[in-house]
Amino acid sequence: MRLATLLLATTAFAATPAFAAPEPQAAPAAEAADTPATDGGDGEAIVVYGTGKTRQVQELSGADLAIQAAGTSPLRAIAKLPSVNFQSADAFGTYEWSTRITLRGFNQNQLGFNLDGIPLGDMSYGNYNGLHISRAITAENIGSTVVSQGSGSIDTQSTNNLGGTLNFYSIDPKNALGLDASGTYGSNNTWRGFLRGGIGTESGARAFASVVYATTDKWKGDGKQRQLNVNAKGIVPLGDVTLDGYFSYSDRAEQDYQDLSLDQIKRLGYNWDNFGPGNYALAIQVADIAANRGDTGTTPLNPAAGTVYPSPIKTADDAYYDASGLRRDTLASVGLTAPLAQNVTFKVKTYLHKNEGQGTWGSPYVNSPTGVPMALRTTEYNINRKGVFGSLNADLGMNNITVGAWYENNDFEQARRFYAYTSRTNPGRDHLKFQHDPFFTQWDIAFNTKTFQYYVEDEIKLGDARISLGWKGFQVNNHATPIVAGGRTQGDLKTTDWFQPHAGISYRLSSEIEAFAGFTQVTRAFASATTAGPFSSSQAGFDAIKPFLKPEQSDTYEAGLRYNSGIFHGVLAGYIVNFRNRLLAIPTSVGIVGAANALQNVGGVRSAGIEASGELRLGHGWSALASYSYNDNTYRNDVVIRANGTVTTIPTAGKTVTDSPKHLVHGEISYDQGPLYGRVGVDYMSKRYFTYTNDQSVPGRALVDATIGYRFDLGLRKPVELQVNATNLFDKSYVATIGSNGFGNSGDNQTLLAGAPRQVFATVKVGF
Repeated sequence: MRLATLLLATTAFAATPAFAAPEPQAAPAAEAADTPATDGGDGEAIVVYGTGKTRQVQELSGADLAIQAAGTSPLRAIAKLPSVNFQSADAFGTYEWSTRITLRGFNQNQLGFNLDGIPLGDMSYGNYNGLHISRAITAENIGSTVVSQGSGSIDTQSTNNLGGTLNFYSIDPKNALGLDASGTYGSNNTWRGFLRGGIGTESGARAFASVVYATTDKWKGDGKQRQLNVNAKGIVPLGDVTLDGYFSYSDRAEQDYQDLSLDQIKRLGYNWDNFGPGNYALAIQVADIAANRGDTGTTPLNPAAGTVYPSPIKTADDAYYDASGLRRDTLASVGLTAPLAQNVTFKVKTYLHKNEGQGTWGSPYVNSPTGVPMALRTTEYNINRKGVFGSLNADLGMNNITVGAWYENNDFEQARRFYAYTSRTNPGRDHLKFQHDPFFTQWDIAFNTKTFQYYVEDEIKLGDARISLGWKGFQVNNHATPIVAGGRTQGDLKTTDWFQPHAGISYRLSSEIEAFAGFTQVTRAFASATTAGPFSSSQAGFDAIKPFLKPEQSDTYEAGLRYNSGIFHGVLAGYIVNFRNRLLAIPTSVGIVGAANALQNVGGVRSAGIEASGELRLGHGWSALASYSYNDNTYRNDVVIRANGTVTTIPTAGKTVTDSPKHLVHGEISYDQGPLYGRVGVDYMSKRYFTYTNDQSVPGRALVDATIGYRFDLGLRKPVELQVNATNLFDKSYVATIGSNGFGNSGDNQTLLAGAPRQVFATVKVGF
């Protein structure tokens, strides 16, 4: 898309998805209140509906993840739960540039994510305080996933969970003793191998280690996506004391798909993509023409290339040479659980996370000093964070009191650099490798974030009633120091809210029916990044708004009924959320250029909805699951922009929140008896808006996935399994992700990603 068109589409403002501005081990018990109800599900149940909880909570076991295509993200698996909107442009849900998850309209920047209690940050693409779950743990090593659609447990290690929380729990090594292996082959030359070995005894010292390597060609265009992941976990009982340790190493490299607009999809089709490493000459030609036309603002280097783009290209942004995301992560933790007295338990865990990352883009907006009309631009990330969290629990009979705290020191460095391509005929650089020797550093900012959080909670048992009372509080100190200023913001910010209360009740009306209701208030700390939050502003804008800046806050009210009998269990719930002090970044140029933003408080959001989900046991190996949610999420205020002596009003009051489908439906039917098993599921979401004034949207879509498998008993520790998975079974063309380049006020924008076509994968699993 031409520079002028992009400027028009984002004249008023642009931001990242939904409400925000842009960019335990299984045993002993986990550190969160929303801990797994079972160790790997409850028999044949697909979903466990949080019996006894005072908020909307569901759990999926690792067995449910195992029936997905091998390597599927647990985020994709939970799309069957009410109010969960998950999007990804690939079949596995692991392509991070495209991965988006929202709960009740809150995007992933406003959700809390933990693995065995270890904070994973906001799980955004340019994560400044954590890492994506697909890099933190291999899918086969996840024991369960607990989803709280509301504001989540107050003891979650998170300062950004205005919305819900997702707590992931790794398997206990006792469930991995022996040797497990699997191999997968499928569409687009996908290869994946997994190997895990476990030693020890079920009740004594035990450990496992695993390695997985996966590689696949992109489903369109040219390029690859691959990942190496190593996990290890150990548990050592020492009398009444239990030690546990966890380690993960991940090396992920993925070449990107091209962001599209509705116009591009109409002109070029869903299968249009970047030129890729295989067509460097065409990328050079288009960049030369763009410079000659003045479309990129660069100095023309080859006037002979002319000013007419080769058909069907019409703009410099229709396609780029190449782009990629590179991430290397090391995550480690050591924990201790010890009884201090009768019914008094102390838990503590310390962790370390180091990350090195680069997001690359072949930019026609900058020339290389070698005479190439493009440069390789990176956004670079380095995280070094250390933390500790712990709790003291006293079970006093009627009262179960827990006091806990969390401290983290996070050093994060973010930079924007440019690297030269070698020549007009040889790029000399591989976008799947980390880049070195830049010719220009535009900016380089070092951030330090210190977080202290504490919580107090009392679970009160009064016959058939359970009352939960408590609060959490935190202080987060942000400090930005320029290494290369580049016109970017420096300075300090602090978020302090020592009292964020929760009150809830669950009441058993009969042996089968339980009612619950709750209220939670949450504050979100300011982000420490140059590409997100207050520090993405210009220095003048930051200095102007800082005295008036208030953190985003939400109040969540929810109530519902749970039903649990021998053949059916389910939940019906309703909620209202009031979200205030919404911060919005207002761009000063096209987003792709990466200039500093302005920032302002633009009011609130009201969310209300109904959620229903249930599972029916049909007998003879058959079961059925269905969920439905209606979500009405609207902006409460118009946006008023005052700049250069003019006032612009953007009519957003009453408009539906971007990336917030009103209707989400999931249904599936499963069979598992004897050696044969299988599942067919359909996932539907209604229309989604990608502008704040709701003048642009993508239509609803329904996708069908299917699995069939067979177990062969060959006398080994486990039966040998052959499993075949088909995603997007009916090969539907559709828009998967919206908001990949943020959201604009009105007009079409290059911020959409097409979804993968039908993909088929075959996996063989063995256990010795």
